[in-house]
Parts: sequence; C-alpha cells; structure tokens
Amino acid sequence: MKFMSHPLRGPIVLLMLLSAASTLGFSAWSALINNFAVERAAFSGADMGLVQSVREIPGFLAFAVVFLLLWFKEQSLALISLLLLGVGIAITGLAPSVVGICATTMLMSIGFHYFETVKSSLSLQWLEKERAPVVLGQIMAVGSAVSIATFAFIWFTHKVLALDYIWIYLITGIVIVAAAVVAWRCYPNFKSKVEQRKSMVLRKRYWLYYALVFMSGARRQIFVVFAGFLMVEKFGYDVSQIALLFLVNAALNIYLAPRIGKLITVWGERNTLILEYVGLMIIFTLYAFVENANVAAALYILDHLFFAMAIAINTYFQKIADPADIAATAGVGFTINHIAAVVLPVALGLLWLTSPALVFLTGTGMAAISLVLALLVPRDPRDGNEVAWPALTGPAKQPTEV
Repeated sequence: MKFMSHPLRGPIVLLMLLSAASTLGFSAWSALINNFAVERAAFSGADMGLVQSVREIPGFLAFAVVFLLLWFKEQSLALISLLLLGVGIAITGLAPSVVGICATTMLMSIGFHYFETVKSSLSLQWLEKERAPVVLGQIMAVGSAVSIATFAFIWFTHKVLALDYIWIYLITGIVIVAAAVVAWRCYPNFKSKVEQRKSMVLRKRYWLYYALVFMSGARRQIFVVFAGFLMVEKFGYDVSQIALLFLVNAALNIYLAPRIGKLITVWGERNTLILEYVGLMIIFTLYAFVENANVAAALYILDHLFFAMAIAINTYFQKIADPADIAATAGVGFTINHIAAVVLPVALGLLWLTSPALVFLTGTGMAAISLVLALLVPRDPRDGNEVAWPALTGPAKQPTEV
C-alpha cells in the first residue's frame, strides 16, 4: 500500500513521534514538579516521596497491559495511554495540594507507564535484533531533542513571559493530546511478525533479565526523586535553572544516545552494563558528600548519561526471548521494575529527613548489586544461552520454563 510504504509513515517514525510526545510530557512534569510542589504546596521531602510513590503505582500494575490486549490492539492502547498522559498533565496546575498533586500524578502516570510498556513491546517486535540498539538510541536522541524544546519552552514561559504553572501544564497537555490524534489519523495499524501471547508469562530462563530490571527500577528512583530535589532544597536552584540543567542533559543525549546504541552493538550488552554500573557507583558516592552546586550539577549530568546505557537490558532480553513472549514480558518487566519503586520513595523520603547522604549511599549499594548481575550476562546472549555461569567462563545449564 502506498500509504504504508511512505518512509515518514513507517513504524520507526511512528515510534519516534509517540516517544517524543511521551518525553515532552514527562520532561515538563519532571522539570516543574519540584518547584511547583515546594512553592505552591509547601512540600517536604517526605511529601515528595509520597507523590513519587503514587506515580510509580501504575508502573507496578503494568502487568495488566496483557489483559487490556484482549480488547485493544497494542498500537491503539499506546494512543489511548498517550491521551491519558496529556490530560493528566494538562490539569496538574489546577491542584496545588498534596491530595491534588497525588490525584493528577496518578492519572498522568497511568498514561505514561502504560504507554511506555506498550512502546517497549512494539519496539522489540518491530525492530530487527541487529538494528535494535542503534534505532533505540536514535529514538532516545529524538526524545532528547524534544526535551530541549520543552525545557527551552519552560524557561521562556516562566522567566520571560512569567506564565503561571497552570498555563504551562495546560499547553503541554494539549500538545500531547494533539500528537496522539495525529498518530491515530495518519498512521495505519502495523502488524507484528509473531502473534503475541495474551496471558501472563513468567519463565525461569528470564530470571537474570527480571533481576536486572528490578535493580534498575530501584536504583533509578534515587536519581528521579532525590537528585533533582537535592538541587532545589540544598543548592537553591529555581525552576529556570532546573530547566537549564535538563536542557544540557538533553543536548548531550542527542549526540551520545545513538553512539551508545552503536557501543552496545560493538561491545555487547555485558560490557556496556558493567561500565554503567561502575560509573553509577562512583557518582552516587560523590552525591552523598557533594557541597558545591556546580559539582552537583556535573554529577547530575553524568548520572543521566549513564542511565542511557540501560538500552542494553532491553536488547539483552530481545536476544534471549521467545518472540511471542515480548508483549506479555514487557508488562511483567515494568511491574518488576516498579516493585521497589512503589516503596522506596516513601522510605527514602523519611531517611532523607535524617541523612540525605545515606539515601545516595543506598544508591551506591544498589549499583554494586547490579554490577554483580551484569557479570552474569553472557558475551553472546541468545535462546539457550541466557546466563553465564561461572560469570567469566561459560553458560549455565538452563532451568525449565514455567
């Protein structure tokens, strides 16, 4: 069909469009939420931890995506989720209280996490294994370009136009809804090569993938929740400075994300993950003792760049997975990713009141556990060679499936 063969209407461009809209929403929400919560609702660290735990509940329930696929096609579910994300962000500025921010955060988060779950599944189904790391890096770079535009927009509207938070959130939400409508009207429904299972899938041979995803979710909370909060509470960054910091991260990602994809292709998932976790151990330790605002900003930027290497977890799974398991496992993987995320922000928010340094040293410990798991990733992951055992020599005897 001529419509489907047009290069701008192919599945990769659709993934880029939808990812850009999702990135727009989460970037705006992340850049504004700390200042909005502190300035308009007088949040403490414990309050912010509560909101972030609420934000992670839909991620914990991401396994339910497989049941929604009994009624919706994956591509349609992605668009519905994007609409929910846009609506949730559009109304965030109307509710400057703990209850109000928790409620709008829940709506926004349902859309965001369910979209990201389906997008992850569609990406691994639509992309060839050989090209996946590079294309995923390119998609991340597109998202970073959108982040730059988002942070520039926030800086301009806040600093120059002096718009209220209500209007910034509203405009952002409307743009996301418009992107979902464009995707619905302008793109066909793309078929997957393999029919996906529409039931829960848990397999013993995927255990290392599950463990890596779990630790990634636990560790990431410290960066998402407390690194930005440190910049505001300890070093007094205002909303325009936070937006500028996000802008620098996004600019670097445009250049580095595709190259990280190529790095994974050349080095392999094992070596890339080892580099990531060693780097994060150093960064979290330095976070614990930083006293200079500029050094803290540099750590924030490095932290963000290392997390881009997490692409390797998904491409590792793509290489070892039964192709029919991808959609169901994407939901299970997101749930596992968010088990600790539901609890940790509240627990660490309370620990923050006693010692912010201990929060970041907890992150060092999590990165160390992740490093041990990375050593178990084989140099040539595939079906039948999911785990290296012992770590540096050969494959383990594979367990049976459940």
